[in-house]
Amino acid sequence: MDYRVEYEKWLNSPALSEAEKKELQSIKGDEKEIKSRFFDMLEFGTGGLRGIMAVGLFRMNAHVIRHATQALAELVLEEPVQNEKEKCVAVCFDSRNDSDTFAKAAASVIAGNGIKARIFDGLRPTPELSFAIREYGCIAGVNVTASHNPKEYNGFKVYWADGAQLPPRHADIVSQKMSALDIFDSIKTMDFDKAVEQGLITVMGAETDELFLEKVMEQAKNKDAVKAVADTFKLVYTPFHGAGYKLVPEALKRLGIKHIFCEPEQMKIDGAFPTVASPNPENPEGFALAIELAKKNDAALIIGTDPDADRVGIMVRDNAGRYITLTGNQTGVLLQDYIIGVCRRTDTMPKNPAVIKSLVTTEMARVIAEQNGVACYDTFTGFKFMAEKKNAIESDNSHKVIYSFEESYGYMAGDYVRDKDAVTASMLIAEMAAWYAGQNMTLYDAVQKLYEKYGYFAEETKNLVMPGLDGLEKMKKLMANLRETPPDAIAGQKVTMIRDYSGGTELDVVSGVTKEIELSGSNVLRYGIEDKTHLIVRPSGTEPKVKVYILACGSDKAECDAKIKKYSAWAESLR
Repeated sequence: MDYRVEYEKWLNSPALSEAEKKELQSIKGDEKEIKSRFFDMLEFGTGGLRGIMAVGLFRMNAHVIRHATQALAELVLEEPVQNEKEKCVAVCFDSRNDSDTFAKAAASVIAGNGIKARIFDGLRPTPELSFAIREYGCIAGVNVTASHNPKEYNGFKVYWADGAQLPPRHADIVSQKMSALDIFDSIKTMDFDKAVEQGLITVMGAETDELFLEKVMEQAKNKDAVKAVADTFKLVYTPFHGAGYKLVPEALKRLGIKHIFCEPEQMKIDGAFPTVASPNPENPEGFALAIELAKKNDAALIIGTDPDADRVGIMVRDNAGRYITLTGNQTGVLLQDYIIGVCRRTDTMPKNPAVIKSLVTTEMARVIAEQNGVACYDTFTGFKFMAEKKNAIESDNSHKVIYSFEESYGYMAGDYVRDKDAVTASMLIAEMAAWYAGQNMTLYDAVQKLYEKYGYFAEETKNLVMPGLDGLEKMKKLMANLRETPPDAIAGQKVTMIRDYSGGTELDVVSGVTKEIELSGSNVLRYGIEDKTHLIVRPSGTEPKVKVYILACGSDKAECDAKIKKYSAWAESLR
C-alpha cells in the first residue's frame, strides 16, 4: 500500500468533513506522521480493532468504524439463520470520547444494509451487550470500546450469536472483506433517526438493564451472610469514569450492602479520564482517590471497574492498615475457592462441576480445583475461548462450569453472558468479603489462609513493549528466534518441557519425546523449568508488545519472590 496515495485519497475525499481535512492538512509536511497513519489498515482480529483516535486509515475514526461495520454486515447477510429475529445486531459503547458517535455510525451502516440493529440509549457495561445478544436472539454484536487502554485509544469489538467475541473463522472473513471493500465508496448507510422511525434501529434502555440485573442477582450465593454484617460492612466503589457507574452500585445495593461509598470524581462520565493516568484497575495509582475515601469511611474493601466494566480490580486493607492491590490471580482464586465452598455449604453444587482458566493464569487454580474434586480446563487467553470450552463441555453433559477467570482481571459466572463480567464479579466479590467479615477476616486475611491451605504461588507478567512501525517485525523475530533456537536452560535452571501452541506440540526435553496437545493454533510458547516454574511467551493480540508470564510456586513468599526476580531478568533480556 502506497501511504502517500492513500493520504491524498483521504485528503480529497468528499466523505471527510472540513475539520477532518484540516487535521490531515496540518500534517502535510510530516512524512513520518503521514506514513504512520496510512501505511496500512488497522488489523482486524478476534478482538476486533483497536487504535489511537485520529483521522487516517491506521487510526480509529468514524470512517474506519463504518468500513469494519460494512464488512460485518456482509458476513451477517451471508450467514444462514433459522428465523428473521436472528438477523439483528446489538450495538453498545463506553464512555470514551466519540464512542457514542462511532456507535451510531455503526448502527446506521447495519440499518443501511437492511439489517435490524439494537443500540443502547447510553453507555453500558460490555457484559450487558453479551447478555442482550443472547436475550434478544441477535446474530452479532458491536461494542465501541478500548477497554482499559489510555484515553487516546478507541476500539471496535465484535461479538457473535452466542454472546462471545467473534470466532477466528468469522474474524478472518471480516478482515478479508475489509481488504476488498473501499473505505468510502463501498459503505451502505442511512440516517440514524430515519432508521429508528422505520423500525430498523431499536433503542434499548432500562428494560434491558432490569433483565440483565435479574440474572446478575441470581448469582448471589449467600445473601444471609451479607445481611449478618450489613450494619458494619463498608466498601468503596469507583467506575474510573466509565460504564459501571450505574449497574455496579445497583447490584451491590440489591445484594444488601448498605454502606457503599462511590468515589464522586470518578463517578463523572468523562472519556478524558481526568483523575487517572490510565483507567486500568490493574494499576494501583488509579485508586488514589478511592483510598482516601476508604480511609475516611473506614472501609476495608475497594472495588474498581474499567471503562467498559468488564474487568474489575480490588484493593484490600492489610493487617497494618495499608491498602494493597490484589492481583487478578489472587482475586480469581479467592472467588474460585469461595464459590466452591458456598456451593457445598448451600448444597447447590452441580454434578461434575468444572472451572475454566486461561493457560497463562495461576496454576493455583488447578490445585484448588483438584483438591475439591472439581475439574479444571485451560484455554487460550480470551473469554471467547472460555465460552467455546464452556459450550463444548456443557453441550455433551460432561461437566457444568461454575466459574471461569483469567489473570487479567476478568471473571465470568452464570449462563447469561459469554464474556468477562465486572458487574457480576463485583457483586460476588462484595458477598465474599461480607462472608469473611462475618468471620472477622478481611480479604487480605483470606488470601493468606489460601496460601496456608494450598501452597504459595506468585505470578508476574513482563510486558516487552515494541512500538512503532518496526514493532510488529520485532515481535515476529523474537518468537521466531525462540523456536529456531530453543533454550536448554533459563536463568541457570534446566528447561524440562517446551509446549508450542502454534502447532499443538509438547516436547519432553529429558526424553526427547514429542506429543500432541489439545490446544493448538495460537502463537504461544510455554517452558516448564526444573524448579517447577512455568514461563509463557506470547505476543499481545491488541497492543504492540510481547508478554512473558512467570508462574512460580514454592514453600513461602521469599522463595517465590526469588524465582520471580530471576526469571524477570531473563524476560527483560528478550527485548
